[in-house]
Amino acid sequence: MTKKGIALLAVESLKAEYPDAICSLDYESPFQLLVATRLAAQCTDARVNLITPALFAEFPDAESMAQADVERIKELIKSCGFFNTKSRDLVEMSKSIMEKFGGEVPDTIEELTSLSGVGRKTANLIVGDVYHKPAVVVDTHCIRITRRLGLHTEKDAAKIEKILRDLLPPEESNDFCHRLVLHGRAVCKAPTPKCDECCMKDFCRKKK
Repeated sequence: MTKKGIALLAVESLKAEYPDAICSLDYESPFQLLVATRLAAQCTDARVNLITPALFAEFPDAESMAQADVERIKELIKSCGFFNTKSRDLVEMSKSIMEKFGGEVPDTIEELTSLSGVGRKTANLIVGDVYHKPAVVVDTHCIRITRRLGLHTEKDAAKIEKILRDLLPPEESNDFCHRLVLHGRAVCKAPTPKCDECCMKDFCRKKK
């Protein structure tokens, strides 16, 4: 079976298994999703969702966060990993959004990755979830599961993103990545995947 064929089977299998392909971060605006995604680096989504209510109550948008004291941001996100770097990034990112983009979160990968602390994974999430453009969010679950499926042998996220863009239907790619997260947490776990319970066991290269 070709890699394209495996990718299409994976899309349909995961769609049947996880019909609701939604982001697990809580947010009420594009800016809040951008902030929450930045906080989620080296931190669980569950922890981020505990942190953001107080943060967004005080700094709900780019305008307010651009004027924030970095030390205050640190206090609010201190239970999140790498809070020193993240707090600086959030303030600088907000300033750039105000100065370069009129207070609106930009809608392209290139513009988003020009913001402090924003990499391609975060940019793809915003482009896909907020602006509903084709996107491939390459996180640890995506890397692990797509490698096990036999879609690539890469470790570099940028290379994997390019490969998956070529293999996946553009209209399915964003939801597919959300479903990979759900599947990675429930079944295709890092150390001990539950292959016998997997909806993709019939065509997964790891299972064979």
